[in-house]
Amino acid sequence: MEVTATFADTREKYQGTVGLLPTLGFLHEGHLALMDLLRERCDTLVVSLFVNPTQFDDKDDFAAYPRDTERDSGLAKEHDVDLLFVPEQDEVYPVGETTIVEVGGVSQEMEGRYRAGHFTGVATVVAKLFAGLQPDIAMFGRKDAQQLAVLKSMVRDLRFPVSVIDAPLVREPDGLALSSRNVRLSRMDRERALAISRGLFQAAEQVDAGERRGERLEGTVRRSVKGLEVDYATLASQDTMVPIDELDRPAVLAVAAHVGGVRLIDNVTFDWADGRPVPDRGLLLAKPSRLT
Repeated sequence: MEVTATFADTREKYQGTVGLLPTLGFLHEGHLALMDLLRERCDTLVVSLFVNPTQFDDKDDFAAYPRDTERDSGLAKEHDVDLLFVPEQDEVYPVGETTIVEVGGVSQEMEGRYRAGHFTGVATVVAKLFAGLQPDIAMFGRKDAQQLAVLKSMVRDLRFPVSVIDAPLVREPDGLALSSRNVRLSRMDRERALAISRGLFQAAEQVDAGERRGERLEGTVRRSVKGLEVDYATLASQDTMVPIDELDRPAVLAVAAHVGGVRLIDNVTFDWADGRPVPDRGLLLAKPSRLT
């Protein structure tokens, strides 16, 4: 594995089909699972590691985000990554730049209501990665369901020649969605955080039993997370992220909640098969994560 710091130097090392996994770093088993999945689809596997300041609406959250490049480099090497792209900020954001990327519509609800400018920061940095690294395929996890929808919309609208691939949400054996932020949870808060996935799983069971009313499904989640500071628990269309009253199309039941000062997001995605919704609860690890 080689570590690169510029777009040009990274591109010079490509062979065959190029796959990109963008990350903020502080890798966990969810990232590693995505690396293994993407490795099967490409000849050159590139992982970018960049804590993007423009997608943090809270300066304290940006400052607190865990960073350990040496650790991440070792993990990437273990998972057969070819190129670890670790740029300085001025490689991504040149001094004096004036261009941003805003994706309308799909970015307005849920996270868009609570994190001003977040998706503009995400779309801008990913557009830069696509333009500078020029991958053939890129993979993003379903844990950030709205982000995935935003980026698919951007790729379609701006005609980026990149295939965006969904990757499964990865969970601890007890259901907690993997996140680099989990390392900031105390033992007690981690137990409290399980109410999020518990509520989502209960709602998924209701769907399996025939429930389709959005109000009922959202209510199940809200009852489970009672006692936490909840930003939203919303059933939304999978492609537009517009809230819906009835589960009658591909959708996502998403929740954002604060636990011990740490903001966590999670969801269950409902795909469509044979005229009915099929819950995607994500992948459960066989044993507890060693990284978060």
